[in-house]
Amino acid sequence: MSEISEAIEKAEEGEHAEFFNKRIALVIAILALFLSFSETLGKGAQNEANTKNIEASDLWAFYQAKDIRRTLVAAVADQTSLLAAGLTDPAAKMAIDKQVETWRQAAEHYESDPKAGNGRKELEEKAKDAEHERDLSLAKYHHYELASAAFQVGIVLASAAVITGMVSLVWFGGMLGAVGIVLTLLGLYAPHAVPFIASL
Repeated sequence: MSEISEAIEKAEEGEHAEFFNKRIALVIAILALFLSFSETLGKGAQNEANTKNIEASDLWAFYQAKDIRRTLVAAVADQTSLLAAGLTDPAAKMAIDKQVETWRQAAEHYESDPKAGNGRKELEEKAKDAEHERDLSLAKYHHYELASAAFQVGIVLASAAVITGMVSLVWFGGMLGAVGIVLTLLGLYAPHAVPFIASL
């Protein structure tokens, strides 16, 4: 009779262990699902940050080139005006004044060109916008990376619970998963809400 009760007890323990393991497997699957979301969002944010960083760098280089051209044309116009001041021939003076005016217009065009959108002022605005978008993407990326770490540690702890049978590991893993979800949501909707994370 004791053999029968032992067999029943072992069968009950096996059923309990199977139920426990199924629940842990479900927790691991949910954590892995959210891990895939945070990793995908993180990679997208990282790519966007790199793209915007390159765009900002290109725009600032274009800005500097426009500034050099503007400065050069303005200096030539000023120097030519000074040299032309001593001319006595009205036709030559008129031709030089016309050329100086053309150079001054070119300098103004390099300073601001709203129609084409590639004057210094417009390029500066575009570059600052690209930098802002880069910083936003980086803030998102840092949130997603921390969320991924939380999900990964949660998966490891839940997996360890299968081996050890310690329920507290599953709970701790689940709490880390909740932290990961919060970080993912912050990355999506409020990446600058926690300045410490956004500045990493």
